[in-house]
Amino acid sequence: MLLDTIKMEISTNPENISIIRLTASGIANKIGFSIDDIEDIKVAISEACTNVIKHTKVDNFSIVFEIYDEKFIIIISDDGIGCTKESIPKVDLCNPKVGGLGIYIIKTLMDDVEIKSVKEKGTVIKMIKFLGVDN
Repeated sequence: MLLDTIKMEISTNPENISIIRLTASGIANKIGFSIDDIEDIKVAISEACTNVIKHTKVDNFSIVFEIYDEKFIIIISDDGIGCTKESIPKVDLCNPKVGGLGIYIIKTLMDDVEIKSVKEKGTVIKMIKFLGVDN
């Protein structure tokens, strides 16, 4: 059951990522997530926000935090240039490079991740962390 929703519209200033991380951390703590899960959420949200800031040409993006008894949903959306699945580089863990690991890291740390992107219309990333679920 949805308990609460918090919405933020935030500028693409990289310094704002710390505000978003603190907000997510506070909410996750209130729900009852462990310190390790909270750290995973903070890293995942940092990666998602960094992707928005780095790859879009917009001034603002939005974040919706949905709070449930048993899960935490974070939805980050922008009205940027969007992308196709083919344009997202494949991860080669045998030959890692700087950059290009953000989506992989997000999918590793969160329990469920959905990405919807339409070229020239923007991208939405929905990240879900379930309470009490070990990855």
